[in-house]
Amino acid sequence: MRRSRWTFILFTGLFLFNLLLPKGAIGETYPFSIRYESLQEFPSLQQKIGLQLGLAPFKDERADPSRIGVRTSLQGVPTYFKSEPLPLVKALTDSLSKVISRSRINTLPFPPWEGGPEILRTMETDAVLMVEIKRFWTDARGELFRTRSKTWIELRIHLGVKKEGKVFSKNVEFEKEVTVFRWTPERLEKMINQMLSDIFDAYFSDPY
Repeated sequence: MRRSRWTFILFTGLFLFNLLLPKGAIGETYPFSIRYESLQEFPSLQQKIGLQLGLAPFKDERADPSRIGVRTSLQGVPTYFKSEPLPLVKALTDSLSKVISRSRINTLPFPPWEGGPEILRTMETDAVLMVEIKRFWTDARGELFRTRSKTWIELRIHLGVKKEGKVFSKNVEFEKEVTVFRWTPERLEKMINQMLSDIFDAYFSDPY
């Protein structure tokens, strides 16, 4: 009788643990639609950088550019996250271009740039922008009846402005920790994109 009771408790516990996991999460890689979206207006942006902005190839300096995070279940099973589109630099470049164009600034492809001021006199655009991704990672861990997650975003943004004859560089670091009782990939995706909005809204409001 006692053995049956403990067997019942064990199977009940395993059943509850399985309920806490997202369906189909074990052994999978989730794509997150990473994008910077903003409803904010930047009235002074065109005045500061001009009508044409060159977007130099962004750089991902992380050890593993193919992933942006992991969730480890209570049983120790990892589920990884990747950006969509992939790679992450494309996701950021595409969404930045869309937001900037709303300020009546034309974005153009630009050759690879190391962030130095030497090209400013000869470049055909009014300004050039390049972003280095230093850190972009979420570590989520499943616990009994909840999931704790911590997200780090660290960027170095370089903006070369021809009329100023200068390159303005800024380091941006953002960290956020949350605990939820019903974890879903969609909730985490929304939080990461909100972090990007907070970062770039602040940057384009005061680029230098």
